Amino acid sequence: MATDSFFNVSAFRKALQSGAKPNLFKMSLTIPTGRGIDDDSFLGTNFNALCKSGAIPGFTVGVIEVPFRGRRIKVPGDRTYAEWTATIVNDQNQNMRKAFDRWLKSINNPDGTVDPRTSAADDYRTTITIQHLKTNGNISRQYTLEDAFPTDVSAIDLSYDTTDAIQEFTVTFQYHYVTAGDTVDAGADASLASEATSSAA
Repeated sequence: MATDSFFNVSAFRKALQSGAKPNLFKMSLTIPTGRGIDDDSFLGTNFNALCKSGAIPGFTVGVIEVPFRGRRIKVPGDRTYAEWTATIVNDQNQNMRKAFDRWLKSINNPDGTVDPRTSAADDYRTTITIQHLKTNGNISRQYTLEDAFPTDVSAIDLSYDTTDAIQEFTVTFQYHYVTAGDTVDAGADASLASEATSSAA
């Protein structure tokens, strides 16, 4: 009979520690201060509730191949980050949709009055925070997208055939880099922590 801990279910459960749940998260963003975007409090207040899904951002380290006597030596290159996309549930008054429309307009107005490329201020950029939570509401790890701004707001399909559904749309962001902190048990989301306490009572 095998005695290796690899075949031990108890050892696997202990290492897993109930596992990280993909539906336990909180995403928030800071309202950019400038160009009138900061007047839109609905976006900053309700983004964490209406942001249905996103992702822990990935990154890639490029490879530089240097020829040497018939061989190729691989040297680490630049670190790059993929675009980040969030799925938003559309509220009845479409306040969230309006907020992103205004944000994009502040970056590049169709009438040509706004062009961030000619402005020294980066007041259209913001930070996006992604908190992966544990079942007790504590933050398992936190990721911050630095200098983020939206570049694409998706279309919303309309159809007489659609029933039992709420509209959703996606927003794609670009950003400079990601900071990640080892915040295990460093803090808790108040709503989940209170729910855990109520359940235990």
